[in-house]
Amino acid sequence: MDRSLRNVLVVSFGFLLLFTAYGGLQSLQSSLYSEEGLGVSALSTLYGAVLLSSMFLPPLLIRSLGCKWTITISMCGYVAFSLGNFSASWYTLIPTSILLGLGAAPLWSAQCTYLTIMGNAYAEKAGKLGKDVVNQYFGIFFLIFQSSGVWGNLISSLVFGQTPSKDTIPEEQLVSCGARDCLMTTTPSNSTQRPSPELVYTLLGIYTGSGVLAVLLVAGFLENIQDVQREGGGEKKSPPFWSTLLSTFKLFGDRRLRLLTLLPLYSGLQQGFLSGEYTRSYVTCALGIQFVGYVMICFSATDSLCSLLFGKVSQYTGRTALYALGAGTQLCCSLALLLWTPQPDQRAVFFVFSGLWGVADAVWQTQNNALYGVLFEENKEAAFATYRLWEALGFVIAFGCSTFLCVYVKLYILLGVLSVTMVAYGSVEYLESKNPARPLAPRQANREEEEDIQTKI
Repeated sequence: MDRSLRNVLVVSFGFLLLFTAYGGLQSLQSSLYSEEGLGVSALSTLYGAVLLSSMFLPPLLIRSLGCKWTITISMCGYVAFSLGNFSASWYTLIPTSILLGLGAAPLWSAQCTYLTIMGNAYAEKAGKLGKDVVNQYFGIFFLIFQSSGVWGNLISSLVFGQTPSKDTIPEEQLVSCGARDCLMTTTPSNSTQRPSPELVYTLLGIYTGSGVLAVLLVAGFLENIQDVQREGGGEKKSPPFWSTLLSTFKLFGDRRLRLLTLLPLYSGLQQGFLSGEYTRSYVTCALGIQFVGYVMICFSATDSLCSLLFGKVSQYTGRTALYALGAGTQLCCSLALLLWTPQPDQRAVFFVFSGLWGVADAVWQTQNNALYGVLFEENKEAAFATYRLWEALGFVIAFGCSTFLCVYVKLYILLGVLSVTMVAYGSVEYLESKNPARPLAPRQANREEEEDIQTKI
């Protein structure tokens, strides 16, 4: 097996194990800890910490520790969050949420940087276009990573499904489900009550073990990116401390990045809506908490398969067609969710919506990361840190509004942000079309320059 592909697989399976635990917990937070809004408050705090860490930590940690150890240390924060859920309260969930949030931005920035460097290194060796290999690597990663939602939610559904509710959900509760839900104003039925402590502890034990395995896998088997760079042509002198610290903000001087900030912002908003509002106001409200995992499995499965598909077909269709597909799918879903009143006998519809949402999310995850890696190849760490900063802001807004806005208002916000985002993205594509000679892979451009000079001589 090729060395680069082996490292991509190690990263992918490490994230699979880690997010099998975290993804399942995130989907259940708003339903498990609905009292006084503890669940959504913890998630809002978590992504607020991601927002702060995105400003400073990723470039600093990646350049001082390397991608491998940045990923390993950051994963420990996710394990701490699982442990905090064993005794869920404001004094345990909020601190562990902050710890996880501080590690999340460096974790994802290091992962994106690692895949981009591996992709460009292999492309140079194989004589391929860097953007095509990077797209393929991100497709492989998200195929494996997004399947974590399948396993995490399957585990939660099997555990909680041992004592399913037999009661019929009252009609007065169903009336307030869906877009008309304003903080679940009706008295919760047996279907929305918290499962027994024994089942919760069983689930948390499985999730914690999965997170520990992820840390051990990456620490033991992932090759340090510094070793790859050293073989590729020597080590570069480390930039000054303050230059590294401020690199995230300096990159905002690029007009393309300023326009592209809406892409990760919307990505965070739509993910936050699915895991915070759809799971609570549609699934838990009309079907019960034991169905949350099954519905999210459908989302994760379609997201995973489409991630691999889009990573491969993007070199034939171009990224613009895929962005149009993602925007059109989520536009139709949001409009339909505004009009639909969920009913227990319409069980298949819950899965259709989550599946279509997964198709759209696969576009945002694969194409957004690849786009940032291609356009800002020389400033990968700062670019991906900026991406996580704006994505975290989207999550903060989504979860922060969860406790005082009705669901239909949030859907209107999603539609408005999606429209503006697509206009901004179109502007970037227009700027790129006006500068077709802009180098996307600096090493390849430098080599072509040298060949031209030799020819002239």
